[in-house]
Amino acid sequence: MASKESPEVMEAISNKAPVTLQHEETGAGAEKVHDAFSDIDPKAEKRLLLKIDLRLSGTLWILYLLSYMDRTNIANAKIAGMDQDLSLSDNDYSLAIVLFIVGYITGGVPSNMFLSRFRPTIYIPCMMALWGTVVAFMGMIKTSTQLIALRLVLGLVEATFVPAVAFLISTWYKKTEQSKRFMVFTSAAVLSGVFGSVTAGAISDSLDGAHGITGWRWLFIVEGVVTVGIAGLSYFTLVDYPSTCKRFTPEERDLATRRLLADGVSHSADGERAISHWGALRAALTNWRIYLLVVGYHCIISTLSLSYFYPYIVHGLGYTANQAHYVTAFVIAVPCCILADHYSAYRGLFICAGLFIAAILSGLTMAITGYVPRYIFLCFLTACIWTANPISESFEASSMSTIEPEVRAIGLALMNSLGNTAQIYGGYLLPSTDAPRYVRGFSTFTALLVFGGCVYVSAMLLFKRYPFTHVIPANRR
Repeated sequence: MASKESPEVMEAISNKAPVTLQHEETGAGAEKVHDAFSDIDPKAEKRLLLKIDLRLSGTLWILYLLSYMDRTNIANAKIAGMDQDLSLSDNDYSLAIVLFIVGYITGGVPSNMFLSRFRPTIYIPCMMALWGTVVAFMGMIKTSTQLIALRLVLGLVEATFVPAVAFLISTWYKKTEQSKRFMVFTSAAVLSGVFGSVTAGAISDSLDGAHGITGWRWLFIVEGVVTVGIAGLSYFTLVDYPSTCKRFTPEERDLATRRLLADGVSHSADGERAISHWGALRAALTNWRIYLLVVGYHCIISTLSLSYFYPYIVHGLGYTANQAHYVTAFVIAVPCCILADHYSAYRGLFICAGLFIAAILSGLTMAITGYVPRYIFLCFLTACIWTANPISESFEASSMSTIEPEVRAIGLALMNSLGNTAQIYGGYLLPSTDAPRYVRGFSTFTALLVFGGCVYVSAMLLFKRYPFTHVIPANRR
């Protein structure tokens, strides 16, 4: 551990005040503050980081895997016969997907407005248990209207999770550590395509007809019950905030707090409201930098609509397996995110490169009709998007690290919510009538990817000159 801190450092740590090492103060006092923050035992920090990874990143990975399986299992249920039992039309199915997204973009901001005031170890498991219950009830529906209504509720509840995770990662990890952690987190969504298909087939086939219940109903029931059970267990593995985590020793909490303060991450005192709920909301809504990030993230999310339609596209190309693009995405994302953390000042360039390559692949997928090259293009297109996604999330979180935690939480939720509005129209860009070229969809994706790359480079340059600031006018407190 570090040597005994000076009064200036103890005050900063106890108050969790926003601290940066690049201040104008000079003399012995400034040197003491700098030394206390920088005198961190690398071995102790490495042990602490491993503990954080196991408890936080490991748990969040499992929870996100279940979250993504719960939101996308509707496609597997449809294949298992749900559409016939409910007389589900194509419009009904599209509406069920769209209303989930409507709920998803609505619930994130209100949730994160309160997250910074509550314990994540309680809040996240409760929300997870709630959405697991909704999924289980989907196995009991009788009409398409009931399905559509429950999908809306599911979107509202699941909207609490990803913004909460983004805030937690920005709260526990230094700026140079975040891309890898966001990559680990989002890899759960990538790999859920593999696990989800296998699990859905096993459940719907093996339990079909058991106790007079069809396989697709068992799919919802089993996955919902599993989610509720894991939610209960996650209470014992999740962590709260660095200065309040009861599962860490006082020395570990002190080290976790000091290393973040040295990295310029803003904190608030326990139970102290540096800014009101509405003041934080106003501060986030009136910050032009957040909207620049929203636009860029929106361009990335627009192409994620492929996840709902990828099996149908692959089938139309003459293939039955659709796991190759998930494996490709994981293999490419790992080294890219490691490099993005190493060169954290240039994350905008990493994102831009990924989006530009994806735009080229999107254009080629539309233009070339050969089955084999199109399949390869789709695999690498998915890989580019799932590589740019975690790097963009770390770029956003680290850019806002100096502002009040309450404002940062809302800003991250705004990006997730407004960015995901792209999925509303994205779901209509690839109708089966456009097969096999899907000109409307892929031309739109190509244009958005190019525009998104330009946005992120612009944001990187602008934030160097006009960075986020933690100073909040008195009338917004």
